[in-house]
Amino acid sequence: MSDLALYQYVLIGLIFVWSGFVRSGLGFGGAVLSLPFLLLVVDQPLVFLPLIAVHLLVFSSLTIWLNNRRRPQTEGQSGSVVSTVDWQYLWRILAIMIVPKMIGVFGLITLPSDIMSLIIFVIVAVYSLSYILDRPFRSGSRTVDVVFLMLGGYVSGTSLIGAPLIIAVVAQHLPKEKLRDTLFALWFILVMIKMGAFVWLGVDLQLVHHLWLLPCATLGHFMGVYAHDRLLKAETPVFFRVLGSVLLIVSGFGMAQILASG
Repeated sequence: MSDLALYQYVLIGLIFVWSGFVRSGLGFGGAVLSLPFLLLVVDQPLVFLPLIAVHLLVFSSLTIWLNNRRRPQTEGQSGSVVSTVDWQYLWRILAIMIVPKMIGVFGLITLPSDIMSLIIFVIVAVYSLSYILDRPFRSGSRTVDVVFLMLGGYVSGTSLIGAPLIIAVVAQHLPKEKLRDTLFALWFILVMIKMGAFVWLGVDLQLVHHLWLLPCATLGHFMGVYAHDRLLKAETPVFFRVLGSVLLIVSGFGMAQILASG
């Protein structure tokens, strides 16, 4: 990425500002809402995936730490300080996702990517419309939730864009106050596994480019933190309409790309 034109560097910087804003504003979307645009500038996914992964590790851990550090020291029924992360729920879904995640990371099973992605985007579009219309979809079936989580784990193993499918399940079961930070904790664990695979395979982590892209993502991060605080103060239907709108944009953009390439 050292032989790019000036306008390409500017575009990449702006996209990473956007990535940081979306990630901290909603708790997901840093990869899925920025990678397609980054690939329009430089069509090399392995250049950007390590950069996005490191940014997620930095800002997810920083956000969780700061939120719990400045959180009022109220106590739950057990006498322990209430966390912004629902650790019990996190370990439950991680247990479901870990095997498909590892299968995706090491490519033990290869599914047709276009067909798999199209199915995912259609499912996510249905979920997003239910949030926009203020009629959140409830599967009513643990089996359906497990299937979606396993599929999301597999996709996050093959790339870093499994978040929308995971959100479709997790947003049903967590209060909005804990949704973002619980997702951040989940992404941190999943991305650590992916980063380990990058190191093992000898992928260039693009460390020198963090010197200028990390400040870009930081600017977006603080903009997103402000937006997230405003969303939490809004009525619950407003929060989920925003969530649903972003999911619909993601799925629509993804389906358009797949159909255009087909």
